[in-house]
Amino acid sequence: MSAFKSDFLRTLSERGFIHQISDETGLDDLFAKETVTAYIGFDPTASSLHAGGLIQIMMLHWMQQTGHRPIALMGGGTGMVGDPSFKDEARKLMTVETIQQNIDGIKKVFANYLTFGDGPRDALMVNNADWLAPLNYLEFLRDVGRHFSVNRMLSFDSVKQRLDREQSLSFLEFNYMILQAYDFVELSKRYGTRLQMGGSDQWGNIINGIDLGHRLEQPQLFALTSPLLTTASGAKMGKSLNGAVWLNADMLSPYEFWQYWRNTEDADVGRFLKLYTTLPLDEIARLAALGGSEINDAKKVLATEVTAILHGRDAADQASETARKTFEEGALSESLPTVEVPKATLESGVGILALFVTAGLAGSNGEARRHIQGGAVRINDAPVSDDRRGVTLADLSPEGVIKLSLGKKKHILVRPA
Repeated sequence: MSAFKSDFLRTLSERGFIHQISDETGLDDLFAKETVTAYIGFDPTASSLHAGGLIQIMMLHWMQQTGHRPIALMGGGTGMVGDPSFKDEARKLMTVETIQQNIDGIKKVFANYLTFGDGPRDALMVNNADWLAPLNYLEFLRDVGRHFSVNRMLSFDSVKQRLDREQSLSFLEFNYMILQAYDFVELSKRYGTRLQMGGSDQWGNIINGIDLGHRLEQPQLFALTSPLLTTASGAKMGKSLNGAVWLNADMLSPYEFWQYWRNTEDADVGRFLKLYTTLPLDEIARLAALGGSEINDAKKVLATEVTAILHGRDAADQASETARKTFEEGALSESLPTVEVPKATLESGVGILALFVTAGLAGSNGEARRHIQGGAVRINDAPVSDDRRGVTLADLSPEGVIKLSLGKKKHILVRPA
């Protein structure tokens, strides 16, 4: 469909969120004529979501902004099983306590994107453990399980790829798609939910929910998926050289989060501005058209706007200013990431290789040595060429810290504890 009537689908289409829709015309008509309730599920596999999940949160954000009701579904029940979609092996099973701790951590970011409350368009956050945990197994098999064809379930790419690689798929994991389909029906009954959204890897699971809804005589349900994003060079979104780009500030500082977006590849700037910021499309077009070194200005805007939504405008501006002082003035800033090292360790001296590993700038002594050999390592902005160099209290700056640098963009302050 070239043009949508509804503000929601038109916004998603213009900003690049749409990969597939189960019935474009039917869903567009629904959004154009009434307030729609839709949901996205989030599995509590860690105590924070990472940047790869931001596209889903932004879809819920735009849904509310265009006058509809979003539901963020926490997978307290399905988290006990684990989504096997396109995984090479089973997820490690988590205890109920761990799942709840992870949900508590994940919840923190949603208030920055959604307005929760009791109004007809206010967002809801619900937990599928509320209806999955009390299920009677025999009744569930009889009333729900009988509607699923094993032959059809085996044909889904998410399952087929795993089996084609001759990797085991447990009966526990096989049940995940049934539970997810049941979630859709249960949310339809409880909240009048008509649409499930998710990444394109969830298409088969969502379609299962639509089919189950038909069989259990629910109103017509719909599916909408977003593309699975990679960077222009093929890297997975939400991952950096140092690991996951977490959304919770206690797992990744606002400055480090800002830096992740500042380092966006040139070819991705326009696309990421559409997906991850709320800037008007004409302003995004202007920024994306910048060439040469001016594209860096667009990257700074991207980094600041994405960080402002998640961590607040003050934190975003502080991160931007820290970067400016660090890179343009060479100044130290208290906002740079800091690692504490026992004062006694620095008194006796610690090897540069070990210190870089402790600071998270290298994964091993060997990796740190290669960085030194490549001329990428600096202490207090002075190049390091000797991989046997020791770092002591004598290296403290007048500010009482030691600045470790890897290349031009990664800086850590070492502070005696």
